[in-house]
Amino acid sequence: MSPLPVGKLPPTLLSRILPSRDTHTLNRVVVPPQIGEDATVIDFGESYLIAKTDPITFTTDEIGWYLVCVNGNDIATMGGVPKWLLVTLLLPENTTTPTLVTDISDQIQTACQSFQITLCGGHTEITYGLDRPIAIGQMLGEVPKDRLVRSADARVGDDLILTKGIGIEATSIIARERELELKTHFSAPFINSAKDYLFRLSVLKEAQIAVDTGGVHAMHDPTEGGIATAVRELATAAEVGAEVWIDRLIVPAETDALCGFFDLDPLGVISSGALLIATEPSRSQPILEALTANQIPASLIGKLLPPQEGLWLKRGTATHPLPTFQTDEITKIFAD
Repeated sequence: MSPLPVGKLPPTLLSRILPSRDTHTLNRVVVPPQIGEDATVIDFGESYLIAKTDPITFTTDEIGWYLVCVNGNDIATMGGVPKWLLVTLLLPENTTTPTLVTDISDQIQTACQSFQITLCGGHTEITYGLDRPIAIGQMLGEVPKDRLVRSADARVGDDLILTKGIGIEATSIIARERELELKTHFSAPFINSAKDYLFRLSVLKEAQIAVDTGGVHAMHDPTEGGIATAVRELATAAEVGAEVWIDRLIVPAETDALCGFFDLDPLGVISSGALLIATEPSRSQPILEALTANQIPASLIGKLLPPQEGLWLKRGTATHPLPTFQTDEITKIFAD
């Protein structure tokens, strides 16, 4: 039997290992584990508690900032506000220094202060067999019961809006992890600009703006596998089809250049920093206007279809099946 590739588990395997939905009513679980849902939700009386865990594995530079943003985003996509963070740091033997530990700690605490999140515990250790730090976050947040947003609630006919553009996280990772190689082809200002995409990772502001504007049925965080995988996951959770208009996708200049340099498909690169929103069509324009008023680029990129119509990518008048990425395209830059 062949080993599995790097990245997320294949959806068919993941579906097999998830617990039965019949068990979700135990201990007040409102949103159980499900493909396409970014976090779990637990009934805490007057409000819902949102819980999320996510590791940072593709990068080591500024790993603390990544950790806080990526976990916080998954609280935001449920309509909630991230408030409390637990962190597990697994550090490599022989190369871990006090400076490395304090640098990561400072990054986490700086990010927590920026987003008003309380770092309230965790675990640290130097671990046998690692060649780089691994940071794992456990984020908790709250949402009023009337503001909960679930991927499963997306509906046929909904418009799809994407904020900021695709490949934001990938752009920062590539610039930071392959900086020496890039210096022979790109200017220092270009590389620094790409590295600074790190500070576009949070979607807390746009998620709150979208929910406040009204009409949002679902939101999803495009992480591994990029926008193509995010649309597929959202459609799976809601049991709908989808059409994505590739000509409407915002592709930042740095993203386009770096993906071209390494021959990566921008549709399949890790894209934290963008927010995928499914909304009733009558609210699309007000949401877009509210985002624009807050200097957040956004574009109407597609529509949800009846499930029997499937998943499609449209370029001009030509329509093709939405691509499937077994592993994130960015894994190619880490291959020997």
